[in-house]
Amino acid sequence: MHPSFAEDDDVVVNPSVQPKLDELVAGRVLSRRGLLAGGMGWAAGVMLGGCTVPTRPAAIGQAPAGPLRLGFAPVAKHTLDQVSVPDGYRLAVLHALGDPLQPGYEAWRGDGTELPASYDQRVGDGHDGMHFFGLGHDGGWDSRRSDRGLLAVNHEYVPSPFVLHPGGITPGAQRVGTEAHKEMLAHGVSVTEVARSADGRTTMVKGSPYNRRVTALTPMELAGPAKGHRLMCTRHSPQGTHTRGTQNNCAHGHTPWGTYLTCEENWTNTVSRAAGDDVRRTAAEVAALNRYGLPEGRNSPYRWHTAGTDDLHARWSSSVTAGSADADYRHVANTFGWVVEIDPFQPASTPVKRTALGRFSHEGAWPAPVVAGQPVVFYMGDDARNEYIYKFVSAAAWDPVDARGGLAAGSKYLDHGTLYVARFDADGTGEWLALSHGLAGLDAGNATYGFADQGDVLIHARLAADARGATPMDRPEWGAVNPLNGEVYMTLTNNRNRVGAAEKPVGAQLHTDAANPRSYADTSARPDGTLRVNRGNVNGHIIRWREAGGQAAAIRFQWDVFLFGAQADAPADVNLSGLTDANDFSSPDGMCFDSRGLLWIQTDDAAYTDVSNCMLLAAVPGVVGDGRQAPAAGGTSTLAGAPVTPATLRRFLVGPKGCEITGVTLTPDHRNMFVNIQHPGEGMPADFKAHRFGSHWPASQQEPASLARPRSATVVVTREDGGEIGT
Repeated sequence: MHPSFAEDDDVVVNPSVQPKLDELVAGRVLSRRGLLAGGMGWAAGVMLGGCTVPTRPAAIGQAPAGPLRLGFAPVAKHTLDQVSVPDGYRLAVLHALGDPLQPGYEAWRGDGTELPASYDQRVGDGHDGMHFFGLGHDGGWDSRRSDRGLLAVNHEYVPSPFVLHPGGITPGAQRVGTEAHKEMLAHGVSVTEVARSADGRTTMVKGSPYNRRVTALTPMELAGPAKGHRLMCTRHSPQGTHTRGTQNNCAHGHTPWGTYLTCEENWTNTVSRAAGDDVRRTAAEVAALNRYGLPEGRNSPYRWHTAGTDDLHARWSSSVTAGSADADYRHVANTFGWVVEIDPFQPASTPVKRTALGRFSHEGAWPAPVVAGQPVVFYMGDDARNEYIYKFVSAAAWDPVDARGGLAAGSKYLDHGTLYVARFDADGTGEWLALSHGLAGLDAGNATYGFADQGDVLIHARLAADARGATPMDRPEWGAVNPLNGEVYMTLTNNRNRVGAAEKPVGAQLHTDAANPRSYADTSARPDGTLRVNRGNVNGHIIRWREAGGQAAAIRFQWDVFLFGAQADAPADVNLSGLTDANDFSSPDGMCFDSRGLLWIQTDDAAYTDVSNCMLLAAVPGVVGDGRQAPAAGGTSTLAGAPVTPATLRRFLVGPKGCEITGVTLTPDHRNMFVNIQHPGEGMPADFKAHRFGSHWPASQQEPASLARPRSATVVVTREDGGEIGT
């Protein structure tokens, strides 16, 4: 997001500058002996898994039939206002901001004059996480079908320069009501039916009964331990059982029972708190609000609360304005930051916020492969600098009879279970720490915040994770689980607040540690001759782990760093993965495994965009433990995965100017890939009168001289010969 209008990713709200972590890792020597001391279970797992290249399935549901190999020429880096794909591939725009879902709505005008209310039936803005669900002949989920399906797409936010308004945002102390209303409706999720024709082209089915918008105004149910909690009560729902809206939906997830999970990340972009509000709060409330980035006097970037005094707008201020919580919105912030479950096959169903999965800046929620008789497990990241990685383990064991169970199955598996947070130790092992009321100081006697019950723990999951001594990470974003061996990958996008092992932390800065090992000054020359001025871990990395015994619900795990982002010409202690011009990248963000075991990696970068726009890469992953101990820039040793080569990692797609590449998903037959192009031209100069913007994509894809407004969009990538993508 562009920091001029959105939450600043550099702001750190975790006060734990890690004396606890320093104590934990003190004396743990990162060495071959230390690795062996981590446990024979891990060593045996590596030997059994082997260091061979993962294999690909011959067909869906069948055993792997041969080595997985990349089958395309690397795409060159560029800074053009185009999306480029390998030779032999083609792409088409599926839908973009403002496209109508139903007949009777006029097409996108391109001047921002569409009626605000029409956006409850138009594609939203800021396309982000998404998932393809095969649509069966009976109208239910068919996990094998590829030629017809439902595509659920997140709409994270409305990017600058706000092309959905005639001239951008109208300046002034108070927001214009019609503009605020349009922005509320442009957030959330789109569910659209898509169909593939005989020539292999996939299009949106306008008018499908499945086409649906879920927005910042949609009624929502609350479920799980925080339902009915005193800290969830608002004027809208005095009993704390319901709320309205979902927004800042970044990454996503899907369930083994065919529902979509949309995850609320930077929700503080929409919620404000008045100056002087602290004196109306208890000390515990103030500590909790500050820990979630909502200090008194903070106006959200959108300032929706200034557009009117009616309930539509008042609900966006979390200030105390009445004598009791059921008469104002002092607790409205607690109704955001959750995982929201949507049944795409039931367009009239009410989405449900699953509070058992905890409240934080949810990037996404990714399932481990389910096994009959074992718990269902989801992995999650809290996308902010120095925040944590979590997992949820259901109380109920998986029963395949629930495979098409919809929201009822969600109630069974997502409303009861245990939330854990990760601690990464320097010897390559780690532990999942339970966030359960009454355990290890998570009780009313906690000095920082007194937890009254389990609902309190989940509403304040960050505070609970602080108390348990979790490891602060370099912005945990997307996760993905290798379907061939169950190993889990998580992108750590970047962190400018890391300092090297020999330096003293200042303020909210943290020392490097083995799992977040790099701190370096990037002062290399840009193409125009000026110097970059970047500090910390500016290029990010991807961590991965294997659960003990191959059991997703295990408490212990083994980890290493699969991949380090870097410029190809960076020093060896920065470019630890051996990247070349065919595959160098910065700031990994979106990510997914396809069912063949191929890993797709997307970037959201600001450190290297003078050389290349953001991109999508394909990787053939190894296994945890296939690399070596290595010293990283900043003086900290780490466990680095095997160096990659252009044969195992290469660039597949490069986006247009100013964009983020995000939200990749494939059809089950791997012949259609959906990719989101978010915020082209964001943060670049805009002149509405002259029709000049930092990007003019997607119109510039076909007309390079176009002066059309830039729009976030979903594209469909196919091979010209109709074959499988990537191999």
